This record gives sequence, C-alpha cells and structure tokens, in this order.
Amino acid sequence: MKLVVGLGNPGVEYAWTRHNAGWLIIDSFVNRLSLSEPRMKFKGAFWGPVVMGGEKVSFLKPYTYMNLSGTSVIEAVRYQNIEPEDILVIYDDVSLPFGRIRMREKGSAGGQKGMISILGALQTLEIPRLRIGIGAPEGPIAMADWVTGKLPPNQRAKWDNLEDIAWDALNIWLKEDIQKAMSKINGLKFDGADEA
Repeated sequence: MKLVVGLGNPGVEYAWTRHNAGWLIIDSFVNRLSLSEPRMKFKGAFWGPVVMGGEKVSFLKPYTYMNLSGTSVIEAVRYQNIEPEDILVIYDDVSLPFGRIRMREKGSAGGQKGMISILGALQTLEIPRLRIGIGAPEGPIAMADWVTGKLPPNQRAKWDNLEDIAWDALNIWLKEDIQKAMSKINGLKFDGADEA
C-alpha cells in the first residue's frame, strides 16, 4: 500500500497559488486516473485505494492548512498501516526554479512548513518526497506573500509539462523504486523552464 500526499491550502483564495503545487499535482493524477469525487477522510480529500503499477495507491489532499499537514497524514498512515518509505509527499520548493522537479528518498524539510509538520508527526526523516520548483521571490517581497501568490499566466501555460514529469515520477516510483525514479527524473526540465 502506498500513500501519495499533495500539500496545499483550502479555499478559493489559494487556487493556483505557488503553495498549492502539491494539490495541483494530485488533481492531475486523479483526473488521469478518472477517479470519482473524493471521500472526506483523514481531515482531507481522500481517493482510493486504486491499483497502479501492481501497487495499491491512495491519494490525499490535507484540508488542515499547510502548517498542520502532519495531523492529516498521520491519521491516514495509522489507519492504512503504511510505512514511511511507502509515502510520497508532493510540495512546492522555493529553492528550485520553476520547471524543475526533484525526488528525494529522505532528508530534512528544507524549511517547507507542511513537510516540517509531516516529519514531526511521523517522527522520521525517511519519507520520500517530490519537490516542485516554484522559484525564489523576485524583488522585495516577503516569502509568505510569494508562496501564496498566484502563478503568473506564463507559468500556468506551462503547468501541463510539470504534470507530465510528475506523472512519470509517480509511475517509476510505483513500478520500480525511488532510486530509479530519482535517476530518471532529477535534472529533467521542459522547454521554457526557468534556469537555475
């Protein structure tokens, strides 16, 4: 059993914001799998399990707001008896330029508050993650304002390309393993992505 978690914030004011990159990727996965409406479970929207690549997979969008994501994830993990290495958390990362995606097998949260909450709730750093580059603030803008700011039209126009890479990453992780997914996905970028 695998659990794929996308981080974001509920509310129309957060739609298409940088901080909701994880939610946007989960929405893409759910659409590609033609899944029905989610169940309200584990303090969030929950789909599955479905079978992908020979694995049972569930998808979760916590509704707890970003900083409390761990309270949702730990409920799902305990209920489904999932090991930390069988979780994939998808979230925005300001340290990566827009258009870059990185998979990691484990490690710190790098300052991302949703991931800090999850690592704290599960008491381990050994959680795979898929980081979606949103770029660093441009000009004199506070970090909180940057991450909750809307993706500009030129980046929204390219978003489908990011979804394609994330979909490939998910499938490689499920069918092979995190190491193969990392070697194939890390470093990929699409035409028009921001340079590092």
